[in-house]
Amino acid sequence: MDFKSLANKYDTPLYVYNFDYIEQRFNELKEAFKARKSLICYAVKANSNLSVLKHMANLGAGCDCVSIGEVKRALYAGVAKYKIIFSGVGKKDSEIREALMQDILMINLESEEEMGRVEFIAQELGICARISIRVNPNIDPKTHPYISTGLHENKFGVDLDSAKRMYLKAKNSNHLDPVGIHFHIGSQITELNPFREAAKVLADLVRNLKSLDINIKFFDVGGGIGIQYKDETTIAPYDYAQAIFESLTGLDVTLTCEPGRFLVGNSGYFLTKVLYEKHNGHKRFVIVDGAMNDLIRPSLYKAYHEIELISEKNEEITKADIVGPICESGDFFAKDIDLPKTAHDDLLVVKSAGAYGFTMSSNYNTRGRVAEVAVQGGVDRLIRHRESFEDMIAKESDLI
Repeated sequence: MDFKSLANKYDTPLYVYNFDYIEQRFNELKEAFKARKSLICYAVKANSNLSVLKHMANLGAGCDCVSIGEVKRALYAGVAKYKIIFSGVGKKDSEIREALMQDILMINLESEEEMGRVEFIAQELGICARISIRVNPNIDPKTHPYISTGLHENKFGVDLDSAKRMYLKAKNSNHLDPVGIHFHIGSQITELNPFREAAKVLADLVRNLKSLDINIKFFDVGGGIGIQYKDETTIAPYDYAQAIFESLTGLDVTLTCEPGRFLVGNSGYFLTKVLYEKHNGHKRFVIVDGAMNDLIRPSLYKAYHEIELISEKNEEITKADIVGPICESGDFFAKDIDLPKTAHDDLLVVKSAGAYGFTMSSNYNTRGRVAEVAVQGGVDRLIRHRESFEDMIAKESDLI
């Protein structure tokens, strides 16, 4: 990919996504699950650009959404309503009502209290709501604590006893139809056993529910397959699928999964230009035009991203911090990395930036959110305009 040409054409900072890579990853997962009925629902939170969602829809994907805004994005991009799942811990009544009126595949419930709200609203609307219940299997996913979601100490899902109680209540309700079961134990998981253990726990629950005449149709294993940022050993899609299949013997269910990072993470690149270098004593800083408001993962998680300098020079390599213009000490992309000497307008490419990059960006310090570009079949196209100052103040300017 010609990053220099893209930076010159669209300016920096800039996000670039390889749509061919996304298609390849989707097909790898689809192939791995071909032995069973399956539905791949892309996790919109990873990268919610409308063109990305349309690309997913064209590939046959559904969407896992965690807000009504994401549901509406998916529908707007052409994702079939019967392939959309609405998840998330805190759904407002207005969001539940709109999701039910849109007649999406199912609403994924996180608590007994939430089920009560869904039942009440479905009764008001005179309909029967298709639901799934997120069960917390209390499995340690061996990942960063901020993106672990399958332990009792996390805010997500319900325990096994609560789940059974909820399914029985739903079965006896005129306004709830329990069609699915769901787990999601975390993100950026690189070990297979946590998935295998969680699937076994939930498959046993499905068998127990079947004996109670509760027929679960969708077995949702969530997402969370890790990608390679640095030197991680990742899980092969085939091995992942086989580990899930082991638990499903004798069960006639549609296997549903919700990959996000797996599909888009390594498709993306964040391009940023060097403004200048600065030395404080023995400390070297490379100051760039991108910042934590554009890509917050390093500041938030101390996440590693490989960074490549695009330069014809081959100067002496020394340690450097790569930092941005934001007025925060936490505004950095990397610390103490080996980097050749840089010059004004040299280009840096931050890799593995396709997931949780732009989607977590903000206007902090009144910085406009950057442009996004797709590359497909060797052709680049703009898929999001760079934000202007006028864009940023549009919701305020007529109120002063």
